[in-house]
This record gives sequence, structure tokens and C-alpha cells, in this order.
Amino acid sequence: MNPQADSSSDEFSGRLGLIFATIGAAIGTGNIWRFPRMVGANGGGSFLIPWLIFLFLWSIPLIIAEFALGKRSRVGTVGTFRIFAGRKFAWMGLWTAWISTAIGFYYAVVTGWCINYFQTAIRGGLSNEVDTVEVWNSFLQNYSQVILFQAMAVVITMAAIWKGAKAIEKANVSLMISLFVLLFAALFLAFVMDVKDNSLDGFVYMFSIQPEYLSEPETWINGLSQSAWSCSAGMGMAITYSVYMRKDEDTTLNAATMCLANNSISIIAGLTVMMAVFAVSDDPLNAVSGGSSAITFLVLPEVFAQAPGGPIVQLIMVAIFFLALSFAALTSMISTVELCVRNFVDHGFDRPMSVAFTGLAIFAFGLPSAMVWILVDDSTGVAFPAFLELQDHIWGYGLMFSGLFIAYSIWSYGWSRYKDWQNTNGVDVFDFRDYLDHGVSSFRDDLVNTGDNDWWIGRWWDFIMYIGFPVMFAVLMLSYFGDLLVNVDDPWNPTNRHGISIILLFWGVTALIFISLNKYVLVNRMVPTESYLKESYLSRRPNLSQDLVDDLGIPFHIRSYLFVRAILSGNFELEPRPLYRNVPEGADAPIDLLPGGDDPFICRVGDSPPNLIKSQNAGKKSKPVVEAELV
Repeated sequence: MNPQADSSSDEFSGRLGLIFATIGAAIGTGNIWRFPRMVGANGGGSFLIPWLIFLFLWSIPLIIAEFALGKRSRVGTVGTFRIFAGRKFAWMGLWTAWISTAIGFYYAVVTGWCINYFQTAIRGGLSNEVDTVEVWNSFLQNYSQVILFQAMAVVITMAAIWKGAKAIEKANVSLMISLFVLLFAALFLAFVMDVKDNSLDGFVYMFSIQPEYLSEPETWINGLSQSAWSCSAGMGMAITYSVYMRKDEDTTLNAATMCLANNSISIIAGLTVMMAVFAVSDDPLNAVSGGSSAITFLVLPEVFAQAPGGPIVQLIMVAIFFLALSFAALTSMISTVELCVRNFVDHGFDRPMSVAFTGLAIFAFGLPSAMVWILVDDSTGVAFPAFLELQDHIWGYGLMFSGLFIAYSIWSYGWSRYKDWQNTNGVDVFDFRDYLDHGVSSFRDDLVNTGDNDWWIGRWWDFIMYIGFPVMFAVLMLSYFGDLLVNVDDPWNPTNRHGISIILLFWGVTALIFISLNKYVLVNRMVPTESYLKESYLSRRPNLSQDLVDDLGIPFHIRSYLFVRAILSGNFELEPRPLYRNVPEGADAPIDLLPGGDDPFICRVGDSPPNLIKSQNAGKKSKPVVEAELV
């Protein structure tokens, strides 16, 4: 692995590229596929109230924080937490990256659905005579087809990000412009269909408030989950894309633009689906209240099959809609894969290799969502992917922890700046007023309200990050789990996909694994001792001499095998893991005042860490190992 000695920093060409990339990350099937069924399952307009509240109390403040974090750290999520929260908390960045990547596992499957429906539409397979339930069921239960289109989605995504920021920018600009045009065309047709009977019942349902839903904790937890999910708040997307920012980019304005554009598209998509459902369904309330993952694929083809203008227009319109849905899905897939790739690249891995590995992992771990637990609803006869919906349930709510971790990194920065102020001014006694002025406000003053931003953020942001986030997290989580205990049968049964145990099991196991990896993988790396490797190799090749092994080294395939044996047997040493920051020319981003900023193994892309890394000299005589800091 080359530590990027010949590499250079990468960046977007301008603000337009950044805006389209970030909007593309936010706008996806979460807006067109997930949002309408959340609206339907949570009382129409009643759902919009918590959804909008959390836009301003959770998503926008969090995206502002993410942009500020990434612009200064110039690394992905793992490195950002290593720098801002300190070495012990790099695992929080891994959690954030995992949430996004875990969503990507099943998201690739959903993207494949979209691509399949587009090609089915252009072949005339979604015409007026077609039974959409039969089309959906036959496809979902045909594992080979589902996997084929899942693979196609992953390959397209890999091709879009293979060459870095410039390629991501071009892909998002093309896809997003096309998406806007196509989605507005679909909205117009759905509107025409909804007024055919001289009513706008789909429109009315979308904005009608049913007070009983507002007393349900699940409505509020779903509102937060959807706001965070569709805005990519807490997913680390904004952190990742801000790594490619130019120095003069306005982080606050970009954050607000990204979130408001996302919610606008959600409203348009929700109206399109709601009006379509009420236009063609005999029982629209039952259709939308079920929250089925198949609602978009069942109802929308029926709508467009009834469009005025004949079969040609109908074919064009249904193809347009599913092409738009495919574009939305792909832009989100691009950001999901890039987030993971960025973390590998930050730690010295070759970009093409990182893209290939990430793509393969997303495909492999997405297979259960594609083919496991495909059930059929007894009441409707509609097939649904129970395992996929379970993953959506678990990791969608896991975004709340990511938001809390980002808030923690801000608290950590504020506390470190306050301690620095105390030391500078010879103050030994804690004073809350001083802490407010020199600790709490420091992140906003130092990293948000910079000369690059036109939108000045006031103290309200501090209140949200320091008080609002932990309070909202605690209240919502307690309410949600309390509701599960009351309303779900046998909630502690780990086989119950609607229960508590399965959620806590996934979260708990994941957190424990990541915390254990912090010392041995994230901030350090395990390197087999040369003596063990040589002794093991010589025992397998007794005809070789020690001097010959020293000169020629150990073949790669044998060294890889011995590497695993050395790790499992404890014959390894820890050495610091270098972290490479993407700092474009003229975009100086000092980290010396940050909690992890004194780490000598954090350097810019193209620079070398202070000492040669032993593992890079595989097959040669070993170099002295730098003693790793224990964390």
C-alpha cells in the first residue's frame, strides 16, 4: 500500500458542482419511495408537522455542523472524529460510516428495483392491461432478476465515482437536472388525474391534519427518521463532500440550500404519489396507510397507464417516472459509496482498489435484502421484503446516534477550547459564564461563522447542539421504545422483527465491535513481527537460508497467510495508522487547536508520515517500528 506519496488533493470545480453533489446525496428514493409511504402510514398532513419541525431542529443544524467539520478536517467520517473528538473516539466515525454503508446495502437493492421498472416500462410491460401486483410479485420473488439489477446499480455507481470529485460532480449535475424535469412532468400528470372527478382528494389528504396521529410517539420518531434519512443528516455525506470544498465555499448557505431543496422534492414526490393513489385506487386510504415498500411500484404504473393521449403517451410517462426514480436512487448511491471510499483513501488505500472493494462489499452484504424473508401480505396478496424493511427500520433510527456523536465532537471541541482559554489566562476555577463565552460558542465562532459564510449563525445553534440534541434524542428514544413495549406483542423476542430486542442486538453488537476496533484498526494497525514471519516461513521452507529470506523477502501469498496467523496468535506489534488529509491548494485548514490535531501521523495527501511504516517494506529487512500511543 502506497501512502499516497504521488497523490494530490481533489476538489469540486465550483459551487455549482458542490450544490448539485450535496443535493444529489440528499435527494433519492428516500424522497420518492420512502417519504410517500411514511406520509401514508402516519396520517398524511399530521406527519408533515414533526417532519418540518425536525428539519429546523435537527437536520439543518446537523448539516451545518457536518459541513464545518469536514471543511476543517479534510477527511472522511473516521478521520474527522479522530481529529475533532480525539483518538479514543474514532470509532464514532466508523459508526457513522457504517450507518450510511448499511443503508447502502439495501439501497442498492431498491435502486435495482427502479432500474428494472424503467426497462420494464420502455418494453411496454407496465401497460394498462398489466396486473401491477403480479408484475411486482413475480419480480421480487425472482431472486436472480433482483440480484442482476442490484449488481447493475452497484456497477453504475462505481463507474460514476471511479475518478474522484470531478467525476462525482459531472454525474450529479447531469442526473439532478434530468430528475427535476422528469419529476415535475410526473407531478403534472398526477395532478390532472386527481382532478378528473372534480376533486383533489389526494392533495387534501397530503395536507390534512389528523390530531390523533400527533399523540403517537411513532409519528414523531418517524418524522425525525425521515428528515434525517432524506436530508442525509447524521450520515456523514456532508462531511464527505465538504472534503472536496474550495476554501471560500459558504457552508451555512449550502447546508440550508441542500435541506430545503430536499424537502421541496419530498413534497413534490409525495403529492405525485398521493394524488396518483387517490386517482386510481378503489380504497386509497387503505393503500396509503399501510406504508408498504411496494406502494410506488404498484400504484404509479396504474396511474400512467390511464394518462390521456393513448398508449404512446402512457408509455412515455411511466418510463419518465421510473427513469427519474432511478436517477434519484443513483445520486444517493454515489454519495453512499463515496463516503465509504473516502475513509479508505484517507488511510492510504488506492482509490480504484477502494472503489472496487466497497462496491463488492455493498453488493455482497445487500444480498440478504434481495432474497431473504420475502413474504406475502395475507390481506393484499402483495409480496414485500421483510428483511429489507427490517434493515431500513434498524439503521434509519440508528441515524439518531450518529447525530448525537456529531454533537459530542462539537462538545469536545468546545471543552478543549475552554481549557486552552483557562490555561492561557491562568484561570483554575470553572465558571459557567466563561464556559458559555469561550467554550460553548467556540465551534460556531471558529468554524461556522467564518469569513466565507454569508449567513451568520446565532447562539440558537449552540442551544440546539448542546441542549436540544441530547433532549430530543432521550425523549424520542424513550417514547419510541415505550410505545413498542405497549403496542407490540412479545417485544423482547429477538425473532420478532417489530420488537425491541432485534434493534438493540444489531446496535449493541455493532457498537462493541467498533469500539474494540478503535485501538487495533482505526488509529493503529496490527503488524506481524518480522521474526515471527521469518521463523514461520523458514519452518515451511527448511531448504532456504536466513540470509536468502532477508534478501529476497517472503512471497506475497505466503506473507498474507502468515499475516492472518500472526494476528490470531498475538504475534504482532501496533504502529500508528497514518491519516491523509485532502487539502486543496490555497485551502489551508489548520488542525493544531483540535483535540486530535497534535497527532504527527495526520498529514496532507502527498506528504509522508514522520517514519516509514513497517508494513510498506514487506519482503525487506524490517525498519524500526514507531511505538504507538495506547488508546
